[in-house]
Amino acid sequence: SDHMENIYGYLTKYTNLVTGWQYRFFVLNNDAGLLEYFVNEQSRHLKPRGTLQLAGAVISPSDEDSHTFTVNAASGEQYKLRATDAKERQHWVSRLQLCTQHHTEAIGKNNPPLKSRSFSLASQGSANSPGVQRRPSQNAVSFFNVGHHRLPTGKRVPIMPPDHLVDVREMMSQAEGQQRDLIRSIECLPSSGHLTSLDQDLLMLKATSMATMNCLNDCFHILQLQHASQQKGSLPAGATISWLEPKASLANHFKNGAAQNFPAEINKPASVREEQSIAEPCQLTREPEEINPEEELEDICDDKEDDLGAVEEQRSVILHLLSQLKLGMDLTRVVLPTFILEKRSLLEMYADFMSHPELFIAITNGPTPEDRMIRFVEYYLTSFHEGRKGAIAKKPYNPIIGETFHCSWRMPKSKVAADAGSAHSSAEQGTLSKDLEGQTESDYYTVKFVAEQVSHHPPVSGFYAECVERKMCVNAHIWTKSKFLGMSIGVTMVGEGLLSLLEHDEEYTFSLPCAYARSILTVPWVELGGKVNINCAKTGYSASINFHTKPFYGGKLHRVTGEVKQNVTNTVVCRVQGEWNSVLEFTYSNGETKYVDLTKLSVTRKRVRPLEKQGPFESRRLWQHVTESLRDGDIDKATEHKRALEERQRNEERLRAETETPWCTKYFLKEGDGWVYHKPLWKSSSAVQTQQTDTN
Repeated sequence: SDHMENIYGYLTKYTNLVTGWQYRFFVLNNDAGLLEYFVNEQSRHLKPRGTLQLAGAVISPSDEDSHTFTVNAASGEQYKLRATDAKERQHWVSRLQLCTQHHTEAIGKNNPPLKSRSFSLASQGSANSPGVQRRPSQNAVSFFNVGHHRLPTGKRVPIMPPDHLVDVREMMSQAEGQQRDLIRSIECLPSSGHLTSLDQDLLMLKATSMATMNCLNDCFHILQLQHASQQKGSLPAGATISWLEPKASLANHFKNGAAQNFPAEINKPASVREEQSIAEPCQLTREPEEINPEEELEDICDDKEDDLGAVEEQRSVILHLLSQLKLGMDLTRVVLPTFILEKRSLLEMYADFMSHPELFIAITNGPTPEDRMIRFVEYYLTSFHEGRKGAIAKKPYNPIIGETFHCSWRMPKSKVAADAGSAHSSAEQGTLSKDLEGQTESDYYTVKFVAEQVSHHPPVSGFYAECVERKMCVNAHIWTKSKFLGMSIGVTMVGEGLLSLLEHDEEYTFSLPCAYARSILTVPWVELGGKVNINCAKTGYSASINFHTKPFYGGKLHRVTGEVKQNVTNTVVCRVQGEWNSVLEFTYSNGETKYVDLTKLSVTRKRVRPLEKQGPFESRRLWQHVTESLRDGDIDKATEHKRALEERQRNEERLRAETETPWCTKYFLKEGDGWVYHKPLWKSSSAVQTQQTDTN
């Protein structure tokens, strides 16, 4: 190619936290497919300080700024580089990508497809044993030889009677054992050298062998269902058989050098056995529980998520995971490594969006429809900052079906009445727990919150919050759809929320933006994107809010813009701009401007019942052993507890399918395409008004 010339020049290379960025002279050797660097141009004739093989590498412009980019080699090694400007970065990135593509395609042409290659898995023992030492000319093709058992020609496989399912199960167990041995043999290979555990063909072999075993397990489960239906007659009308989640955690498959342990039940920790032995949820009480606010205590838990150590240490695990994913792949059923988890459930994350209850309550204090819409927009935009715990992008626990979360907030009435909900006064608030001391129930407002995981496939959560004293409530249902986007993960929040101001007989519908985890190979961070709308049909006011993702060149992070307008006259009454995690600027139609610094906005701590008073399916009690293990830094133990919960959920799902038992929700009812709290405030108010009318 005309563009395949060798290029060279100075770039800044990130070394480590101590040394930081270093100025180095880089040379792209297109013929050899190498990226080399030297201390300076004068030392170019000496041995390079570092060399990366570009075949199979991934070249990624960084989202952090317009100068930085990374080179991720197939070996797992990474260079984080910075050019002097955006133009120079683009020059290096395009040349590196061309060279990488050329040498990667050359490997594919020089090697036959995987399906036609003969692999031989010898009983090699460990990677350091003599059997593993190979001549330099030996490659991955001759290292593995998986035998294919063929049936004699002309013989047909007899149809197995149902009682032979036991024999099938035994053969499946043997196959699973062989597959685990294969994984161990690959992972025991050295991390560097001619053939490594990161060899592309071996990664593909690991992925396909695991996918094959998962598929066989699903097929075996279908056979069991068919056997059960034959005993009862036939499958019921309209019944469907769903594909199940992976039977083993990807985290264990992808841990280099660590052989999987499959201990007997008696060797499992008592907490794991307890997690697996909790009774089938539908056999527990599914009646809605009235939570006594007096049992709730101010939350003292403060789990920040700024620790980058685990992510840096486990980067090879992430690379293994990425080797299995395809662009656009739905991640709903992918078991992600435990170390990327936050120490809270997704249901609790939704509750943390309500951490400024004074702004929520103040919405209904607005004297006019215009003012109430603007107040709602102010509250809406201030909710996302506290919803994130720290700057690093980590994933909350996936709630299991039937999981619930309860909490409440108390807000002194004087704090809301002081400025009718202005965010200025909120920023000056002290610790509210002191303000509440010695006050009676009539001195403060209470906002109650409840969330429930109402569906597993698709994963749908419902949440509801109300302030009875102010006659206002919000109901929402959200289906989280996550997709793999290359160097980032996108999460779409499908669903709708409804805010009801009963005092004004107004309803506000709203949606949520998409979320993105960027730079997942380096230091992952969160970005919001997309357009959301807020509408009030009765008053004719609406708001359009745009969360802007950072452009490739230049631009600011976390930028948001929006406007509030009267639909009838098409008049804009308020404009907003700024960053959703920093400072927001509101400009009103009368020319006034207000600034809200979210970093100084006080946070009201939620009130939660102690663990010993929570039900077995309340989030914190349900995930307590996973959370404790993550706090202690014991990733293996956290993974074991997490897997026990997920396996129990799968077993319960199978049991419901076999017994044709529908799932019963506890707090939310299905209405059309959405989910509504079973006892919303608007229904209670309607009932009271009806009684008063009958009395009159």
